[in-house]
Amino acid sequence: SGRTGDGGGAPRPLYMDVQATTPLDPRVLDSMLPYLTAYYGNPHSRTHAYGWESEAAMEKARRQVADLIGADSREIIFTSGATESNNMAIKGVARFYKSRKKHIITTQTEHKCVLDSCRSLETEGFRVTYLPVKKNGLIDLKELEAAFQPDTSLVSVMTVNNEIGVKQPIHDIGEICRARKVFFHTDAAQAIGKIPMDVNNMKIDLMSISGHKIYGPKGVGALYVRRRPRVRLEPLQSGGGQERGLRSGTVPTPLAVGLGAACEVAQHEMEYDHKRISQLAERLVTKIMSEVPDVVMNGDQEHRYPGCINLSFAYVEGESLLMALKDVALSSGSACTSASLEPSYVLRAIGTDEDLAHSSIRFGIGRFTTEEEVDYTVQKCIQHVKRLREMSPLWEMVQDGIDLKSIKWTQH
Repeated sequence: SGRTGDGGGAPRPLYMDVQATTPLDPRVLDSMLPYLTAYYGNPHSRTHAYGWESEAAMEKARRQVADLIGADSREIIFTSGATESNNMAIKGVARFYKSRKKHIITTQTEHKCVLDSCRSLETEGFRVTYLPVKKNGLIDLKELEAAFQPDTSLVSVMTVNNEIGVKQPIHDIGEICRARKVFFHTDAAQAIGKIPMDVNNMKIDLMSISGHKIYGPKGVGALYVRRRPRVRLEPLQSGGGQERGLRSGTVPTPLAVGLGAACEVAQHEMEYDHKRISQLAERLVTKIMSEVPDVVMNGDQEHRYPGCINLSFAYVEGESLLMALKDVALSSGSACTSASLEPSYVLRAIGTDEDLAHSSIRFGIGRFTTEEEVDYTVQKCIQHVKRLREMSPLWEMVQDGIDLKSIKWTQH
């Protein structure tokens, strides 16, 4: 289960945080190794075999990525990861069409790099609509339709949320955008290789992909950019004009090969993984909820990716629970925001009470998670929630039938 010593002999915690990153699939490592050693040519060197070998490997990887999402390989741009892809897509489209179009639509629960890209465009004079989400984490399609303006250039809505696992109605959003001739971008970092995605069927014009969320290497990703109807971008990075001039810089062959292999493995195993992960997720939630009262599952029950489970344990501080569960690697939200003591903005957007937001834990179940690991996590979780609640005066008051909302806390 990966609980090897760290030299000091201390076992490492078992890993339940696959939304933050996934381990490298051994098959992916095997595909990369030759390009880290013998085949080290620059894929853009046109005059010798070293370059040609690397170029062929890079183009094969491009096809593997394209095949996973039903795209043409010419529509795949290699990047350093989904953060770069999101920045490229949002800033790139906005700036290219800025003479006629100055409005963008996104949601309040997007990944930070999408929200920050939009904020940065606001300083350049663009207007951004940040759509709220319903209590279940999904956007209201009527609100989306009402948000369009004559100069809207782009809609950006993530497929699967990284904190609560909810899956937006991408197909419907694609239809709405296409009918209005507005480009549709989706951050699919948490969806690719886990649920079926088809850019044509879903009418997606731009899609961000990350290697290290799908058992590939860190430091590589891709941006799908549609050719028909053609999407134009202003590049963020200038230079030698690699990647159709949209992303200059030498493509790192070993990383691109790893991303391609990860996509191919995911395509073969998606159905099997999904079924297995669904069963493990159900086991985890059922066992915890049958033993512990006052547990809330955040996000829609139906429209979701099962491997991302966000639970709030009332009357328990999430941080205390994480500290108590130190032999399980879990998190209280996204890796990007968990350093601050602010409750997650995603949970705030779905209307979670401040105290419940502070008591939430995210469980990640992935391709290599075992039933034993799930059972161990469940057992530890139940044990520590009960222990922490016994120490909580709030829990005691609730047991005595006191309505906490009715209490006038004194102000110091």
